[in-house]
Amino acid sequence: MPTIPFVKASACGNDFLLVEGGFAPQDLTAATRHMCDRHEGVGADGVEWIYPGEDADVEIRLINADGSEAEISGNGTRCVAALLCAERGKEKITIRTGAGIKTCVFISRNEQEHEFEMEMGQADVSAELSLATSFGMVKGIPVSMGNPHFVSFVDQFPTDWTRRGAEIQRDAHFKQGVNIEWLVIDNKHHIQARFYERGAGETQSSGTGSCAAASAAMATGRAESPVKVQAPGGTQTVRLEVGKIFLRGSARIVCRGDFYL
Repeated sequence: MPTIPFVKASACGNDFLLVEGGFAPQDLTAATRHMCDRHEGVGADGVEWIYPGEDADVEIRLINADGSEAEISGNGTRCVAALLCAERGKEKITIRTGAGIKTCVFISRNEQEHEFEMEMGQADVSAELSLATSFGMVKGIPVSMGNPHFVSFVDQFPTDWTRRGAEIQRDAHFKQGVNIEWLVIDNKHHIQARFYERGAGETQSSGTGSCAAASAAMATGRAESPVKVQAPGGTQTVRLEVGKIFLRGSARIVCRGDFYL
């Protein structure tokens, strides 16, 4: 029976399995779906498959819980950084993602909890977009963080926000799919968010989603840097410096084990 060693890590409730690429089976899609199943597998929002890096410390390939591939997860990348920090003692870690090389700078550690700030590059914020849905017109700000986002501002979170998010994801406008952020603005430096992500559905947090949310809020004058983004899984801080976005948050090593494929 094939065995896949894994490490499970969580960044503000957004959980990932971290696996060395040398253990990757031929059918990566099926294996990832099996491993991420929360009843028949280990359970996770996705798997970060880790390979040796030519121009970075490592290169990672993110497969979502449904088997689809994504360019990047900010939280998933930070989980990989926490593993490298714990195992190799590195405090400045470069990671090649599908959205380019990201640098994670170690800030502090409390047992298995590691805090980093990561340079996320530039946010590409587009003009407001209106979509016709079964629950009426929805306005939102498209943002790219190397992966696609749609940020919608609300006074309070709709009770059926996950259903609405799933419908927006199916809109023909988003040919590559999209991550949905619902935002409530508390003040210029604090916002609340809910995330509905490609390939995973509702997540407790999102790194790129927090960056997209804060970027849309800052671009429309609703917020100013730095911005704390509060989600059910925890709070991350996004700041803007000379046109670049920086994301600060923690990642925790949860457990290690062997998965029997």
